Amino acid sequence: MTKTKVHVIPHSHWDREWYFTSSRSTIYLVKHLKEVIETLEAKEDYHFYLMDAQSSLIEDYLRYCPEDKTRLEKLIAEKRLITGPWYTQTDQLVISQESIVRNLLYGTRIAREMGHSMAVGYVPDAFGQGGNMPQIYKEFGISKFLFWRGVADNRLKQTEFIWRGDDGTEMLAEQIPFGYYYGANIPENEAELKTYLDEQIGSLEEKASTPNVYFPNGLDQAPVRKNLPELVAKFNELDSTREYQIASPETFFADLEKDVTDLPVIAGELTEGKHSRLHKSIFSTRADLKQANNQIENFLSNVLEPVLSISYSLGNRYPHNELAEIWKLMFENAAHDSIGGCNSDTTNRDVKHRYKLASDLATNLLDLNMRLISEKIEQKQPFQFTVFNPLPYEKSGVIKMTTYIPEDNFTVEDTQGKTLEYTILEKTDLTEYVLNQHIDLNPSRPVYLPEKVFLATMLVNVNNLPALGYDTIYFNLEKETAEQEPTQSAATKIENEFYEIQLAANNSLTIHDKKAGRTYTDQMIFVENGDDGDSYNYSPPRKDLVISSKEAVVESVESSISSVNQALTISFKLNVPYNLEERANGEKNNEMIIKTVISLRKNEELIRFDVQIANQVLSHRLCVTFATEIASKFSTADQLFAPIKRPVRLPEMDVWEAEEWQEAPISIEAMQSFVSLHDESHGVAVMTEGVREYEIIGENYDTISLTLFRTFSHMGKTDLLYRPGRASGESIVATPDAQLLGEINATFALTLFESSFDEATIAKKAKEYLSNPPVYQMSDFLNGRLIYVYRDEEKILDATYSLALPTIDGAIISAVKKAEDSDAFITRFFNPYLQKELIIPEVFQGKECHLDENKSNEKQTILKHAKVQTYLFEK
Repeated sequence: MTKTKVHVIPHSHWDREWYFTSSRSTIYLVKHLKEVIETLEAKEDYHFYLMDAQSSLIEDYLRYCPEDKTRLEKLIAEKRLITGPWYTQTDQLVISQESIVRNLLYGTRIAREMGHSMAVGYVPDAFGQGGNMPQIYKEFGISKFLFWRGVADNRLKQTEFIWRGDDGTEMLAEQIPFGYYYGANIPENEAELKTYLDEQIGSLEEKASTPNVYFPNGLDQAPVRKNLPELVAKFNELDSTREYQIASPETFFADLEKDVTDLPVIAGELTEGKHSRLHKSIFSTRADLKQANNQIENFLSNVLEPVLSISYSLGNRYPHNELAEIWKLMFENAAHDSIGGCNSDTTNRDVKHRYKLASDLATNLLDLNMRLISEKIEQKQPFQFTVFNPLPYEKSGVIKMTTYIPEDNFTVEDTQGKTLEYTILEKTDLTEYVLNQHIDLNPSRPVYLPEKVFLATMLVNVNNLPALGYDTIYFNLEKETAEQEPTQSAATKIENEFYEIQLAANNSLTIHDKKAGRTYTDQMIFVENGDDGDSYNYSPPRKDLVISSKEAVVESVESSISSVNQALTISFKLNVPYNLEERANGEKNNEMIIKTVISLRKNEELIRFDVQIANQVLSHRLCVTFATEIASKFSTADQLFAPIKRPVRLPEMDVWEAEEWQEAPISIEAMQSFVSLHDESHGVAVMTEGVREYEIIGENYDTISLTLFRTFSHMGKTDLLYRPGRASGESIVATPDAQLLGEINATFALTLFESSFDEATIAKKAKEYLSNPPVYQMSDFLNGRLIYVYRDEEKILDATYSLALPTIDGAIISAVKKAEDSDAFITRFFNPYLQKELIIPEVFQGKECHLDENKSNEKQTILKHAKVQTYLFEK
């Protein structure tokens, strides 16, 4: 009879922060890792130690103990101290695809520089696994996957399987069925030990399909068990039916591969919460932090890096180190607890501060590089602006810019002298402040100083912005325009070339699609209800009170009409309960004001929404709904480099209580940027810049519900309606900050389409929605302390420029950046279709590389569905 080989994996799952702060975690990490080093060096039979696969922990340690670098390098190179491939243990459902790629990029590079990066996708605690992760792992040379959460025994009776990604990539997977902490509490009393082994290992054997079982010895912030070699020797003495050895994930898989045959295949994302909690509504916990994360992620990959690439192509330095600092701040916040928001208030304040640091660094890095370009363009007018296009194709349309303007009337013109339509949305007189900051390093050169200076928000209709480049526009102070500011009225209707929008009698919007001749009613209905959940899960109260904006009082309606934009501003007053107790009693004595600006830009097929909520009540949720009249069995959303088709309701909802699931298998889902309902004739898509959470609701599952925010009182609570039993996290930790009292903002967009659903069209619109062209103002009167003084530079750049990297028709660009180790440009595209293949132009062939930026020997002529491909183009 074949003996079971028990692979004992010593490890510590190291949350960087949670109900404790990262400062506390780091101080204890230094002590812990010092002990690990000393133990491994002292005991040759202590073969391995897994340091949670996070290279950031090595960086943190060396910041305080740089003298130990050589010792660490030796242990890591010998594959005894195991680190990588991650920088931090990231979430995979609400974190952006580029953030996950860069997390692995930095994580593997740091580990390899130290000697070795583990070639196993080790994910002990993330709340679900993204459906395209097999492809992403493979692109980093990772072909094995080791995890805990996401697969239940209704689909898988054993721990070993083949995981097939959205694009078809397959990898060998092993589930840690009872959690990463399963073997942490080993009794040292010999009388107890044999019984313990029979019970613990026996349960693993029942799940295993081979003679190999994975037995993790560790838990959260667990100290190294220094006598583990002696314990393992004792295991072998007491239990002759099994063979015990200290192992690593890599040695475990090496043995497992020899024995596996005919494994079942599981495809797509892994988000089943029968045996381990997935917290499927954690996507909207701490909406303020989620929105900050999403906006910065979009800014980094959609705007900043493309502009830095343009700047680099014109001879400026590419700021690798500054970008690494920004991304690493984001990775710290991408760790599953940090982005989850399931932390103490103190910890979430640290998370918020890191977002501020990342945002400040990123916006100033953009400002500097736009300036490095703009100051070398001949200044033809006192008010001159460089408009950048971060997209790889020409772009026309209305852009928003914040700029300093004169009091006088003016026209806006392009480099050809063509007049551009514009409107001024708002302006503030800052004359004294701006002009008092002025410094002139060359007083012999005349400088225009306006009599009045206003800080203004403008919309300008620009034409043919060069692909991955810039154009220049000017204020002509010698010409006047007939219209500078929009016309205000109490009208309740707005329109553009594509849509007509009317405020209906029930306080919803009626949207008429002009091209299709189709009318949609019951659009933009706000729905407020109670939230009896905690930082992990939304859960409705057992006695709820649902309130709709159909019941609201319309306090004001104002339309704003200009040649480039029409906007409808509606202010609702909802009477709502103050807390769960009042909600249970049916009391509605508190006001919640919802102010919404609905905008239609000229010649744009998007309806933009900007919502401000004055939140003064506790423990509730606010969603906005869009009725489609499309009875649906599935929704389509975007996830990691691929669309995903999800059922609107899971059949397990009928049996989860009887089968004692850890939490209800609700269909509250995550997206990257859009969700759609559609049939063969038409459809509706909602795009978000904020919270990436949606649900399909309604008797016929025909309504998209976008979560705007949810609030709660405690980190963890017991016995929730959607999550019975123990609390997740710590029930004694109150989280008053999580009530989000004060102003809450949300931005999202809606688009309607005819004919069948085309994934690329919607994905492209979402990309454009999240890729706002940045603008730099080059005006001499601003030179001074306001922007840091600059000197005169030689005017060597043209007024218009394009980097002009090639594109793939139908594919969506995910990244444009400089390569880490060469002067080449990196471009990354993915096929957004569920089934359709795309033709790759010949210019791309021979330039393929992997996500880790190492050259690929595979020449691709077809970009298959849900496939991501990276290219290297020499400068």
